[in-house]
Amino acid sequence: MTDNDFLAERFEAYRGHLRAVAHRMLGSAAEAEDAVQEAWFRLSRSDTREVENLGGWLTTVVGRVCLDMLRSRRSRGEEPLESRQPAPSAAPDPEHDAVLADSVGSALLVVLDTLSPAERLAFVLHDLFGVPFEEIGAILGRTAAAARQLASRARRRVRGVEAPEPDLARQRRVVDAFLAAARGGDFDGLLAVLDPDVVARTEAGVNSGAARVAAGAAGFAHLARIARPVLIDGATGLAVYAGGRPERVLAFSFVADRIAVIDIVTAPDRLAELTVEEV
Repeated sequence: MTDNDFLAERFEAYRGHLRAVAHRMLGSAAEAEDAVQEAWFRLSRSDTREVENLGGWLTTVVGRVCLDMLRSRRSRGEEPLESRQPAPSAAPDPEHDAVLADSVGSALLVVLDTLSPAERLAFVLHDLFGVPFEEIGAILGRTAAAARQLASRARRRVRGVEAPEPDLARQRRVVDAFLAAARGGDFDGLLAVLDPDVVARTEAGVNSGAARVAAGAAGFAHLARIARPVLIDGATGLAVYAGGRPERVLAFSFVADRIAVIDIVTAPDRLAELTVEEV
């Protein structure tokens, strides 16, 4: 295997994560593919032998590429998302765009398009993918404190979007299937209920891609056996109880009968902020 083949293999391991980052940054599957391809070009032209965290390095590169694309889009005064045409270098993928719209809601997509490029990058990278503000600040050429303020401002605007009423019965079917597969260590069963670009977030970091998230979930069968369905801030999730109180919860976001985001919360201060109801 040549050095280039080895580099390409490592890049492919992160492609799903990079596509998810770019997709949420840009709101278009075609443009997201362009951004990921540009990240590959930059990687292939760079000396990364001293890079310890290639995934973090690539996330930073994609973030910068998307930031440039958003700024260019704004300077040209392009039309809103619904009427933008995909870049010539990528094939149209309306189904993929529809899945993205379903995952975040059409109202939220409109709000994201009203954010400044810096606000959108800070919100997406930190709130959706757990990138530290120090790294976001470096991408933006600002301090970590400034990046935190940008994300906070974006978060207030996003939270102002009225969310649709959740289909709890539909969510429960998905969560029950996830729980059964996790209890049995059923890797294929987990893949069946996870979105290909699923993101799992913990206090320790972020994991992405159905295969990686499924492997992690299959390895926690002992916890899955004592977990039970609950409502977390009004949406279906899972909780592990100790002494009559939740000590670990899994909050889910759903896309077309699949799990798109898993937030695993164990820190007592964060647990205290959640409303957990038994069902």
